[in-house]
Order: sequence, then structure tokens, then C-alpha cells
Amino acid sequence: MKGSRPAIAGGETAEHRAHPDGREVKRVTISPAQAGRPRDPDVDRRVADAAITLFGETGWAGFSVEAVAKRASVGKASIYLRWPTKEALLVEALRLRVGVIDDVDTGSLREDLIRLARQILDLYLGDAGRAALRLGLEGDLIPGLADQLSALRTSQVRAARGIVRRGIRRGEIPEGTSITLLLDTLVGGATTHVQTTPRDMRETLRAGAARYSEQLVDFLLGAVNLGPAGFAAGDSGRLARS
Repeated sequence: MKGSRPAIAGGETAEHRAHPDGREVKRVTISPAQAGRPRDPDVDRRVADAAITLFGETGWAGFSVEAVAKRASVGKASIYLRWPTKEALLVEALRLRVGVIDDVDTGSLREDLIRLARQILDLYLGDAGRAALRLGLEGDLIPGLADQLSALRTSQVRAARGIVRRGIRRGEIPEGTSITLLLDTLVGGATTHVQTTPRDMRETLRAGAARYSEQLVDFLLGAVNLGPAGFAAGDSGRLARS
């Protein structure tokens, strides 16, 4: 039909145009394929897992599509069909495996913070733990990824801050509570607990993760609700009894 563009395999179309010098040139544009075999979710999972493991072990310096393909036992072409660059591949893998901070809302600040602490413990105790640590160290130094990774971290921070703000509105903690200090203490406590635990005790730590999350949150909320004046009074009482 006149004016139609011939189809090319893979969803491409060719458009013929006249060059100023009289030659005919062809521009190829790529559009989503209209038919063909659907993506295999198992391949997506294996590639994401391989990407996270590789990044955790080698950092950005050792990260490549070829290395990911080898670990995932897939062809490089399969990866490039899904992610056009290694940067896009890593961002998507991090989003799936590391971007796990859910904006939970059980109606209870204590329960929400326990779930948040458990998410952090599960992240750093899991297969993506090393990648999460690498992300904190190298994220801002990876060319072309800083803005995208910053957006990922921002979404996580907003979810966590939303949990605390709702607790303040419900009157569960004082209105003047520092959201930043509360979350820094919670996240720092959970991550430090994992990082300082010897590797041969990781299974014990996993088994006790739920209990530790409760203890950490109860300690933190007790301190927040007690406040500086309460701490000062408690210290004075202890000194008087010593």
C-alpha cells in the first residue's frame, strides 16, 4: 500500500527518505514487537539474581553484561533484548532485589517499625546484602546511574518517613520527635547488628531476626517517649542509688 513502511523482523520499520544529494537513505526505527515468544520470567529472575551477585562481589569495576550472562547461563542477546545497557540492567536488578522498603501501614507505629527493621535485616542477611553495601559505597560514583539510584533511595526514604509521620499524627510518639534521628537509629542498629555478627553465626541471627526487630523497636520507642527529661531523671536516680 502506498505510504506504508515495510516491516522488519523484531518490530522494526524502515522509512525511505531522499537525501539532499539525491541518494535514497533508509532510517530504521524500533517499535515493540507485535508478535513472537513472550519473555520468560525465569530468565528475568536468573539475570537479576546474577547481576546482584556479581555487583556485590566485584562492584561496578567488574560488572559487565557478558559476566552476568555467563552467571545466569543465558545469551547476551537475551539480556540486551530486555535491557539496552548494563546501567539499565543494574538499576532494574537493584530495584527488584534491593529496593524493598515497603510503605507499610498496619495502623500501629510499633508494628510498622518492626516490619521495617525486619525488612532491613532480611535484606542484609540475604543474597542481596553485599550488593546493598556496594550500593551505599559506590552508587554515587557509577557513571550514568547516580540520578536513577538517587531516585530509588529517595523512594525508600519517603516510605520510611511516611511510617513515622503517621505515628506522630496518631499520637503514638511526641510531635517534636526527630524523624531523621529515629530512622537513623533504627536502620543503623539493624545494619550494624548484621555487619558485626560473625559469618558462622548468621543462621542464628536469621532465626532470631523477628525477636531482635521487636527488641530494637521497643527500646527505640521507649527512649523516644521517655524523652531527654526522662533520661536525666533516670540517670539521677541511678546515681543516687549507686
